[in-house]
Parts: sequence; C-alpha cells; structure tokens
Amino acid sequence: MIKIKLIRTSYACPEQYDAIYEDECIGYLRLRHGTFSVYCPDYDGMLVYFAHPKGDGIFADEQERHHHLSFAISHIALWYQHGKSLPTPRVEYVIEDGY
Repeated sequence: MIKIKLIRTSYACPEQYDAIYEDECIGYLRLRHGTFSVYCPDYDGMLVYFAHPKGDGIFADEQERHHHLSFAISHIALWYQHGKSLPTPRVEYVIEDGY
C-alpha cells in the first residue's frame, strides 16, 4: 500500500496541496477557476489528472473533495510507478495543513 500525505498549502482560491511520499514531493494539486489539475512531480511537471468539479476555487463539499482527491492520488501513484514492474497499488491519503 502507498500512503500519500497531502499537505494543504492553500485552503481556497486556489485550494492546493503538495503530495508527499517517503519525504519526497511527488505531486502538486490545485483547484482554481473551476479546474482541478494534478501535476507530477511538481507544478511544472506532467499533467496526470484534471477535472471540472462544481467548486470554483474550493471544492463544493467534503464528498466532492474526497472523490477528486482519491482519483488524484491514484494517478500520482501510477505516475510514480511508471516503468517499474509493480502491481497497481492500493493508495490512501491523509491531509495535513501546511499553511
């Protein structure tokens, strides 16, 4: 199992996170102007997931947040394992405030 720590670096407008695995930043997540985008390993890296949730600069509710963060960490884990002969990982996340 891969457990990714999401450090919330901004709560709203934009809502954004750094994804940390084994003390390494492996992803950047941001919801701004109605677009949720996920880049690996950081903001100028590869786009691995995007969506257009109901929320504009913050998710509409906890259910929407959990839905999109779950998809995001799955895509981050697949990016992280790219080129490695590993089974598709089970992934969990935990959110910590970093601001």
